[in-house]
Amino acid sequence: MWNKRLLPLLLHWGAPLQAGEVSILEVTVECTNSCTFSVTLEHADQGWGHYANQWDVMTLDGKLIKSRVLYHPHDNEQPFTRSLSGVYIPAEIKQVKIRAQDSKHGYSSREFIVDLPDRN
Repeated sequence: MWNKRLLPLLLHWGAPLQAGEVSILEVTVECTNSCTFSVTLEHADQGWGHYANQWDVMTLDGKLIKSRVLYHPHDNEQPFTRSLSGVYIPAEIKQVKIRAQDSKHGYSSREFIVDLPDRN
């Protein structure tokens, strides 16, 4: 006989995670002549039909600077970090935003604002 207090936990653990929007957990940036961004994402990837597939570096007014395409799902690697180097950003730009998307829902409603280090 099942313990009635454990049954909800067993049902919860047995249910698959639902893949919603991509969450940006952390962003680090290093700049010299160009910048390198390392972005940590979390998403309940569900194979090729629904996975986190891209993140972008953008100006605060929405202009795309550069994208990091994610070419495969990360079902068993969550959260995960991927880097993008060779990002050239004019010295007068002091902040950028990072946005992420998945292959089913598109861009997440939450973006991540990043302060850039001084560049000369």
